[in-house]
This record gives sequence, C-alpha cells and structure tokens, in this order.
Amino acid sequence: MLIAVAVNPRASFGRARHAGKDAAAHFRAAGAEVLLLCEDSYAGLAQTVEDALESGVDALVVVGGDGMVHLGLNAIAGAGRRVPLGIIPTGTGNDTARALGLPLHNLTAACERALESLADGGRMIDAGRITAGGSSRLFAGVVSAGFDAAVNERANDWRWPRGKIRYQLAMLRELASFRAIDYTVTADGERWQQGAMLISVANGQSIGGGMMIVPEAVLDDGYLDLFIVSRLSRTGLLAVFPKVFAGKHVGHPAVQLRRVRTVELSASNIVAYADGERIGALPMTIEVVPRAVCVLA
Repeated sequence: MLIAVAVNPRASFGRARHAGKDAAAHFRAAGAEVLLLCEDSYAGLAQTVEDALESGVDALVVVGGDGMVHLGLNAIAGAGRRVPLGIIPTGTGNDTARALGLPLHNLTAACERALESLADGGRMIDAGRITAGGSSRLFAGVVSAGFDAAVNERANDWRWPRGKIRYQLAMLRELASFRAIDYTVTADGERWQQGAMLISVANGQSIGGGMMIVPEAVLDDGYLDLFIVSRLSRTGLLAVFPKVFAGKHVGHPAVQLRRVRTVELSASNIVAYADGERIGALPMTIEVVPRAVCVLA
C-alpha cells in the first residue's frame, strides 16, 4: 500500500511540518509505503500532489487545516480520480474534520482512524462546485460571501496575532465599517433581491474553527444549505454573531436557512472564500456534487 502524505508547512504556523513526518512514520510502522510531499508554497504543493496522484497511490492523506482539505479534494475529485482522501487535522480551523468527527490535534488517533477507514472502504461525501469566470473548483465545507468573507480578507492581511484570536479581532475591526450588501440570489430557479449582512452556501456545518452557521447540515444528503443573515444594524449583527459559535442563532428573525442544489450569487465588490481559501469576486454559481469523494472517516 502506497500512501501519499501531503503537508502544508504554513498550517498552524509551521507546526504541521513536524506533524507530517510523524504521520508518515506512523503509517510506515503500520506497514505502508509512504510518499511524503512537502513544498514551501501552496501552488507548489498542489503540483506535487497532482504528480503523485498521476503516478498512482492508494490514498492521499493531507496534514493541515481546511485549506489542505480543499487542495486534496480538488486534486482528487476535481480531476475525476477515485483515490480516498485522509485528513490529519493540525490547522487552526479544521471545520471539515470536525464535521467528519475526526480526532482534532491528536495525530496518533487521526492516523489510526485513517488506517481503519482505509481498511473499511471509507465514506462517500458530497462536495460543492463553484463556477466563476469560466473556471470551476470544488469545496468541502462552506462558501462565504459577505461579512464573514470580509473578516477572512482582513485577517489574511495581518501577520499578527496568530491563531483564532486574529480572526476574532478582524471580526471586531470589520464590524466598525461594514454595511449590508445588496445581492441577487437564484436558488433552484427562484430568483430574488436580498439585502443581507452575509450569505453562505454550506456543505459542512461550521466556519472559523467551529462557528456552527448551519448546525443541521449533512455532508452526504445530496444538498447544500443556503444561510442568509438579513440586513441588520451593526449592533444587531454584533448581538447575533456570537450565537453562531453554539448554533443558537437558528430561529432569529434575520436568519434564513434553506436546502438547495444550485445557487447563483451576484453582488458588487464582494469576494468569496471557500474552505478558508480566497476564491474571487462574485458573481458565481454554486452547485452540489453528490458523492464526490471518498474520505477516510
């Protein structure tokens, strides 16, 4: 058995490089051959993973956070491959791993789970496909296109502080100047104008390391979940947003949830993120891809 282990050296601010070597050692001790893939850039690693998959491996295991899951998903399902995807969650967010019930920041347990699942055949889950500007890519967790994406954009420009606190401070800073967005939304053929603070399209349940925006989302139900927070004052948004960490925002008058298969989003000067990775500006079409990838979970 040949397992490719792809490591993001920037995940969790450098700690993942050591985790990748430990994961490789664990798999070798279990009798597998291991191809350890580590590059200094995301683009370089994506190409190295492509080359490894093209050569032929029995599984791809990514070590890092949601960005690494995004890379692995697109390398496998985006290219029509049927190689199983394992996740050793060592990132800051780990929202896809959390939705899959994988052990967080426990490398030994995560490696054991991957090996057990590989022996059992894994689990098929859905993905979402984003089409914009003539190209497309897949996501495992959530597409954010509003306040939450603006927070991501601001946090990614900062070099300090590190960890979740950077996202939280960026949220407070963004709140000071944020205004409601005028969207055009088309969901499963129904079109309407929507003033909103944010719109997300979710396959998974959470963003930002456990913010449960869609607590009832299911990874393999053949649907995506459209999440809308309607126009609110800054005070109103500040009152709602903390409730998201526990999923207690559901039922608030400004919150809308809807199961969908296809969503088209359009708005001026809005950048979208998916799995924490910058995708680009709206407009875009987002659709479910049922049973897109086999995960070791």
